[in-house]
Amino acid sequence: MRRLIPLLSLGLLAAACADDAGASIDSTESGASSTTGPATTATPSTTATPATAAPTTTPEPVPGAELVGRWAHYDVVAYEDDVLKTLIISYGFNDFTEVDGRIVDQASFCFSEQRTDQPIRTSLSDAATQAIKPPATPIEVDTVDGVLRIRRAATPTPVGIRLDEPFDEPLPTDPNDPRIVDDDGDGKPGLTVTIEVTEDLVGELYIARREIFAYEAFLTEPDVLTGTVTDDSEQLVIGASDPIFATSPANWGQYPDLTKSPIILQRVEPDWDCDRLAAERDALFPPTPDVDW
Repeated sequence: MRRLIPLLSLGLLAAACADDAGASIDSTESGASSTTGPATTATPSTTATPATAAPTTTPEPVPGAELVGRWAHYDVVAYEDDVLKTLIISYGFNDFTEVDGRIVDQASFCFSEQRTDQPIRTSLSDAATQAIKPPATPIEVDTVDGVLRIRRAATPTPVGIRLDEPFDEPLPTDPNDPRIVDDDGDGKPGLTVTIEVTEDLVGELYIARREIFAYEAFLTEPDVLTGTVTDDSEQLVIGASDPIFATSPANWGQYPDLTKSPIILQRVEPDWDCDRLAAERDALFPPTPDVDW
């Protein structure tokens, strides 16, 4: 707080009187004044030292941040066994989000198609396809020759059966295992595969699976990722509507030429759902392939 010092004034008055004889009165006033002004306090000269601003750092961009959003999903997995070659074509979505500095992929499925090299038609209901629910998984992001690459590791996902440890617990071989569940909700164990040999010979196969797939894809266009799928899925035949259909493949496995197992992800708006994907399928993806090896 600043101090206030008051101003002090002193006055001196002198008077002289004339004699009785009628002389004029000569009055003289002399004044002397002494004034004390405000006290002056010397203020030390100080120069304010500006505060040192904390250095600003620009956060490192999250690798793959441009992928965040919803992508429509198309993949083909080529299988073969001793008697049959099969393509399973799956459709759904990949939702990429940023979590703790990494890009996380949440995959979901909508519907599927199947093709074989014989006059046999197999199909899976949409409910069975949608029962495949992989866990959210961080993806690896890097660049190869200047092109962004993503890689999703395999995440074993049981469907038609419950496994406490999907990564380590083996798929059972007993079709009566109590962990088998009706995941497609049709009142039959496991998942139901419809098999049509002829118009008069149609039946059902009941299976449980552990879906084990991984993929690698490149950002070939700003809104398109293309690559290949690697699949090591396992399958248990639970039963069938007729014993003729209850045959388990002897050497079921993915065809080694991965060009027969492509994946395409196409960026779409966040509000797309399975109905919209089905309606727009032909505008987004190539025609359904046939077995050609």
